[in-house]
Amino acid sequence: MKWLAAPALILATGAAVAAPVSGSPPSGNAAAMPGVANPARARQNWILTCQGCHRADATGTPQTTPTMAGFVAQFLQVPGGREYLAQVPGVATAALSDDALAEVLNWSLLRFDPAHVPGDFTPYTPAEVGRLRLKPLRTEAAAVRAGMVARFAPAGKP
Repeated sequence: MKWLAAPALILATGAAVAAPVSGSPPSGNAAAMPGVANPARARQNWILTCQGCHRADATGTPQTTPTMAGFVAQFLQVPGGREYLAQVPGVATAALSDDALAEVLNWSLLRFDPAHVPGDFTPYTPAEVGRLRLKPLRTEAAAVRAGMVARFAPAGKP
């Protein structure tokens, strides 16, 4: 069963506190989000590292930043898609440790596109992320993305 991550509330003190939402696991157990040991930390890293371009709701900006909402996990279903997600410039060069980056990747997939996460999803590991981010996509990222999106199931194309 797939779960949405509980959004965190940022208090006046700056501390993040997990808040329950519809669809979150009753226990608040991080095991409900495979590969995400600390959903609040993953969300905080998303805010600090990714949200500036992809927006808080992961809808992106059509002219400059692709949407992730309801879309990103489809990359896991095409050849090379898993690797692509860890090699896009903003991910591969993020100022996060491999451990934190793996957690953010897993959190993002499960938070922004749970409907397309495969039932047999294997979470990214720090070792896998470390290996993949050594070969970041640069100028070819858009063309690689377009080729993969063309292979998505017809209902999944933007």
